[in-house]
Amino acid sequence: MTQTATTSKAVHTAHPAFTASETFAKHLQQLLVDLTELALQGKQAHWNVVGKNFRDLHLQLDEVVDAAREFSDDVAERMRALYITPDARSATVAEDTTLAPFPAREVDTATTVDLVTAGLYAVAKTARDIHDDVDAEDPTTADLLHEIITRIEQLAWMIDAENRVANQSAPAQIEA
Repeated sequence: MTQTATTSKAVHTAHPAFTASETFAKHLQQLLVDLTELALQGKQAHWNVVGKNFRDLHLQLDEVVDAAREFSDDVAERMRALYITPDARSATVAEDTTLAPFPAREVDTATTVDLVTAGLYAVAKTARDIHDDVDAEDPTTADLLHEIITRIEQLAWMIDAENRVANQSAPAQIEA
């Protein structure tokens, strides 16, 4: 006896309450790419940092990676909830990130602090740069940006403090 599979295609009739613009989608995509790159750079730093205060920085880098991974997942899932297709494939991340490259070698702790802080501030800059457009279109998504900015800037401050001397140095000026 031969069985023939039949499929019926149901017509999808749901209509979301919010439809994202192309600019909105591009903004969230950029944030997703930068968060993904931050997670990758955080692991690269974690594996290759050497020098004074190694252990504390090594553990702090895991905090950066965890935050970046969690936020990238939150952004991607928010995108899907709004019917935007996220793209965090390695080729896309490599091509589109705004973060400066991280070295592919051992890096001393002081340099690691500066590089990771720069990466954190670059992600914060992306979130701040897109904030007003996102907020104007969807305040709910802007709330997610607030969480990201708050935590990423907190991590930047905590890591950057490693290279500071009390009352003798100002935070390094970082070009993002």
